[in-house]
Amino acid sequence: MKIRILGSAAGGGFPQWNCNCVNCDGVRKGTIDAVPRTQSSIAVSENDTDWLLINASPDILAQIRANPALQPARAIRDSGIAAVLLMDAQIDHVTGLLMLRERGSPLPLYATEQVLADLAQALPITRVLGHYCGVDARPLAIDGAALTIPPLATTTILPLPLLSKAPPYSPHRDDPHPGDNIGLTIRNGASGKSLFYAPGLGEITPAVEEAMRSADVLLVDGTCWSDDEMLTMGLSKKTARMMGHLAQSGPGGMIELLDRMPASRKILIHINNSNPILREDAPQRAVLAAHGIEVALDGMDIEL
Repeated sequence: MKIRILGSAAGGGFPQWNCNCVNCDGVRKGTIDAVPRTQSSIAVSENDTDWLLINASPDILAQIRANPALQPARAIRDSGIAAVLLMDAQIDHVTGLLMLRERGSPLPLYATEQVLADLAQALPITRVLGHYCGVDARPLAIDGAALTIPPLATTTILPLPLLSKAPPYSPHRDDPHPGDNIGLTIRNGASGKSLFYAPGLGEITPAVEEAMRSADVLLVDGTCWSDDEMLTMGLSKKTARMMGHLAQSGPGGMIELLDRMPASRKILIHINNSNPILREDAPQRAVLAAHGIEVALDGMDIEL
């Protein structure tokens, strides 16, 4: 089973279109050792032809162009994207659905009831798609049971509710519900190996820690290096934790958490444009390497 990282950046991508921080300015001018990244999304396949897309970022068209396997060209109109699973209703994870509107059949869309409700009402993407290809909505239960999603025959997906808020546009933004945000354990039924995927982690509950401890590969939140990163750079009035992300450095940070985990690979994804780990030669990258932590890159493959 293959998991391909289509996009590894946080919302806005890298460089972010309106940002002139040291990272964004440097990567545009070629003055820093860093590579551009699109907004976070992964795809899962057992045969390199039929894929489950997990989160549909605004960069989906660029990601399809960069990954020919997602366009296998078996017919005059074709796509390797057989179904989509959404982990939340954040704009940077759902608006790419609109770019899939030319499908010839309704799009199988897996998401929790909370996410489907937001996308039917507050940000009515599914209603809009109803005038094009249509949506075959398939609610995801968060009852602790794993499920199989075609075209993945032997792979199982186990959703885990996370403590997080709904998007700012949601009518219950300040009234969190289980299912607003989920993590996923993706298990290869043939090898028995698993990956835990959570691009947004603001609070580590016992259930989350157990899921991470049980996984062979971790693909988790790498948004900010420090909690006050966006504040000190003048990019935001919120800390990383206020935005629902656990910073890498400092007491109780992601590095400290990952040091406790036995996984064979530990990879950070959803990296904000402000994060110094985007620079290959940054001292923060050396710190990650010393702890055995990788930084995700668009096009990276993970085999389970």
